[in-house]
Amino acid sequence: MCTLEKRGNLFILTLTGDDQHRINPKLIGDLLSLLSQVKAQATRGSALITQAQGKFFSNGFDLDWAQAAGSEQGASERLLHMVESFKPVVAALLSLPMPTVAALTGHAAACGFILALSHDYIIMRRDRGVLYMSEVDIGLTMPDYFNALFREKIGDASARRDLLLRGLKMKGDEAVKRGVAEAAYDGEGEVLAASVRMAEELGKRKWNGEVYAEIRKGLFPQLSAIVGLSHKIVATPKL
Repeated sequence: MCTLEKRGNLFILTLTGDDQHRINPKLIGDLLSLLSQVKAQATRGSALITQAQGKFFSNGFDLDWAQAAGSEQGASERLLHMVESFKPVVAALLSLPMPTVAALTGHAAACGFILALSHDYIIMRRDRGVLYMSEVDIGLTMPDYFNALFREKIGDASARRDLLLRGLKMKGDEAVKRGVAEAAYDGEGEVLAASVRMAEELGKRKWNGEVYAEIRKGLFPQLSAIVGLSHKIVATPKL
């Protein structure tokens, strides 16, 4: 479902398997396990890049797995289970002691968009791939931490409205213009190369990882509180 590779100070987390990378209990467990490894091996200069193989970065929660429960109540319970189980993934990324970059070479829809937005930076393809919140189109409400993530990470209120209330499929150039993505490039190779450049440049700063994580949590206080993260003061000044 996903793999982890270490290249120098860079951690490369890759979603593998089927083309859509649907988020289900198995993938959630794999993500939490690998993010725990990343945190345990973090040093000054570390950075994380998350990428995916195929047409999709991720197409969101695995609704087929939910519906396989065989009843409406069972499907609803499975969906709620995925919603609650994914919250620790957002918490893990918010508290990771290093810069994080989501390299989107394909579509990021619904919870797949949430996964990307949980990173510090998003880099997209210009020629293929969109950001899309499908909830309004398929008739699902948004969990509290999804809403908090959008409020605190996307400053453009009209962008939030268009993504959440219009079901806008936002392409790379528009995402950059409206402050959702950091940059957009033509082609998969360019996206991955740009993501590595950014991660390496950030890693060269050799920030204290604990301080970096606490500043990040402080920047998104409501989201941090909802996903169960506390905030503390860390004082390690350079003299």
